[in-house]
Amino acid sequence: MFIQTEATPNPATLKFIPGRTVLDTGTMEFSSREAAARSPLAERLFDVPGVSGVFYGYDFVTVTKADGDWQHLKPAILGAIMEHYMSGAPLLADGTAGNDEAADEEGEFFNETDADTVATIKDLIETRVRPAVANDGGDITFRGFKDGVVYLNMKGACSGCPSSTATLQHGIQNLLRHFVPDVVEVRPV
Repeated sequence: MFIQTEATPNPATLKFIPGRTVLDTGTMEFSSREAAARSPLAERLFDVPGVSGVFYGYDFVTVTKADGDWQHLKPAILGAIMEHYMSGAPLLADGTAGNDEAADEEGEFFNETDADTVATIKDLIETRVRPAVANDGGDITFRGFKDGVVYLNMKGACSGCPSSTATLQHGIQNLLRHFVPDVVEVRPV
């Protein structure tokens, strides 16, 4: 098994590509050891000292470190990913193929009169933003829209990334303002 690694714009995060599908649809984020209990792979990765976050995309695993040097962490992370796939263990402990999509939509907020605007915003995020952000090992999901402000949740490599503010304000904000005149600003939640 050959696992590729790629740097991300976030120096605290590396993207690992195992050469197979990780998650069939959507994304999943584990920001603590407790959250990782639902996934044998995430648990293995949190066993590596210094790992503070795990994120699954379609064909990649993004790992965030709290401390330590990638030179020392990378071999242990590669080993944990390889062990998981060689063991044949399921991605999720309960054997399901779930993702965080339902939880993402659960906390959405917007006024019903803005439903058409929100549908356009969601479509733009889905078709133009998320694919680009996935290339960097992260994800961005819609959280809400109020008084012209779009609220987005940043995950994986995007969470805590030094360039995320520039991505939000110059990239995503400009894109949304261009196509949706009601958008005034974009903010992370």
